[in-house]
Amino acid sequence: MSAIPKHRRPRRRATRVLAVAAGLATVGALAASLPASAGQDHPGGGSKGKHSRTVDVQLLSFNDFHGNLQPPAGSSGQVTERQADGSEKKIDAGGVEYLATSLRTARKGNPYSVTAAAGDLIGASPLLSGLFHDEPTVEAMNKLDLDVTSVGNHEFDEGAKELARMQNGGCHPKDGCFEKGKGGKEKKFEGADYPYLAANVTDEKTGKPILKPYWVWKHKGVKVGFIGVTLEGTPDIVSADGVKGLKFHDEIETVNKYAKILDKQGVKSIVTLIHEGGVPKSQTYNYDCDSPGAGDGISGPITTIAKGITPKVDALVTGHTHNAYVCTIPDPAGKPRMVTSASSFGKLYTDTTLTYDRKTKDIVRTSVRSANHVVSREQAKAPDMTSLISRWDKLAAPVADKAVGYVSGDIPGRGAGVPESPLGDLISDAQLAHAKSIDPEADLALMNPGGIRSDIVYQASGSEGDGVVTYGEAFTVQPFSNTVNLVDLTGAQLVTGLKQQVSGSNEASPKILQVSEGLTYTLDMTKTGADRVVADSIKLNGKAIDPAATYRVAMNSFLAGGGDGFAELGKGTKPVVGSDDLKAFNDYLTTNSSADKPIAPPKADRITIVK
Repeated sequence: MSAIPKHRRPRRRATRVLAVAAGLATVGALAASLPASAGQDHPGGGSKGKHSRTVDVQLLSFNDFHGNLQPPAGSSGQVTERQADGSEKKIDAGGVEYLATSLRTARKGNPYSVTAAAGDLIGASPLLSGLFHDEPTVEAMNKLDLDVTSVGNHEFDEGAKELARMQNGGCHPKDGCFEKGKGGKEKKFEGADYPYLAANVTDEKTGKPILKPYWVWKHKGVKVGFIGVTLEGTPDIVSADGVKGLKFHDEIETVNKYAKILDKQGVKSIVTLIHEGGVPKSQTYNYDCDSPGAGDGISGPITTIAKGITPKVDALVTGHTHNAYVCTIPDPAGKPRMVTSASSFGKLYTDTTLTYDRKTKDIVRTSVRSANHVVSREQAKAPDMTSLISRWDKLAAPVADKAVGYVSGDIPGRGAGVPESPLGDLISDAQLAHAKSIDPEADLALMNPGGIRSDIVYQASGSEGDGVVTYGEAFTVQPFSNTVNLVDLTGAQLVTGLKQQVSGSNEASPKILQVSEGLTYTLDMTKTGADRVVADSIKLNGKAIDPAATYRVAMNSFLAGGGDGFAELGKGTKPVVGSDDLKAFNDYLTTNSSADKPIAPPKADRITIVK
């Protein structure tokens, strides 16, 4: 099951050197670099140039790209910037054509530069990448000269074997090769030039990591080790088939284990790439996370993890929560340590300067500097990325451009920024309609918020015209190929399921289910845990939920399997499996809208929020 990248292409820089983890085969990797302020040798002990004691290493990083080769639409493609006067400004950002330009510009003048990512580069991707099992995104990351990445939970959407194919290459086992090469022969997918790191993911049978656990970047005597892990709770947020045969281990214990191994090998400078994150106090990407004190501007799982990871690790590049922050969270020894995240979808990149001491071979922590930068769409596009998008777009166009429905305005989903989104309501209604076509006794539908990946935007994205929803746009919203399932739940189980939105594994970061028309209740955020769901407020079509009654509930297969911490929803009986959720959504749009009678954005007033 182990997957190690091969030496398929000539090195793009002679200075790029690969390091091999103990017991694993040699790995291929690419080039990368940093901003104008970094990469300069600092005089040490009176000497200069190659004899200087310290040198700045530029670390460029990003996370949660999710196959967004084209600029994300609507609010999903914006970042919020705090202005000098305290006001906030929305900036359109993202798209691999601009990300490539940003990174290449940042690298200029920085001979010591490495580019890393913190997982979820693929999975939950728009149609341009998702239709081709994310081969276009891996190709784009190769062209970006990405050096190394950790795995994220979405790297397991299609299972370990498919992840191994992303690393090693080869045509898809069912869909085959997507392109033709010279002479009309099938053009095989070559896989990632960069190593995927999965230190805390092991094969249940062998107990060994399924991918390389760490990798070492070397340049002119400078060595920086990278350890990659994903969140231990990955099995709770990925379909059971995706993680079958795998075991996910504690993040802190795993990182500390491999930090010791690297230290024994003489690698004293270590960066952890971890697909887990935090929740900042501000949604502006450039706020001061260290105000009033170090790390005071962030909460969530990464704070606990950062405080537990050995001081041998000099910086943490994080992800998963799709938030932006640059914080110094104290390590177990009480010393400040940089912890960063660059939002999602390629809208930001982080530029970190690591001052490397040639004598100690370690990073001078007090000299570490870091900042997030906007991937502006006002800069020039990278021509090679434009060519890549055009090539794959031609293959996708026959499917992507088909109109499936009409809307009269923007319908926010992923970018709504509120517990109940208009698009969440629309999707829930679509799933209930599909369920009723299978079983007229269906009562309600529930949709997990994480399954809604984008917004529906009124403005045309291409030549389809304003208000037209294309198959490609609908795919971007729901790319997982879940099925719409029907199960029986008692009223008591339904209430328990709703309470699990804000309790148990979801207490620290609530996951508010989107609900179909007719289901209403109050969510009191002034309370804590399960009490936030006001039980006696839960009603279906105006009638209180009867704990002893049986309700026919529609939900996607992920929720029906107890995903996202909704164990009670996984206990449903009398299951019936319907069509995939994207078909249910498209059918609803087609049936309920036309150019003359478009669907209006739902009011999103089914859940009453008390703050």
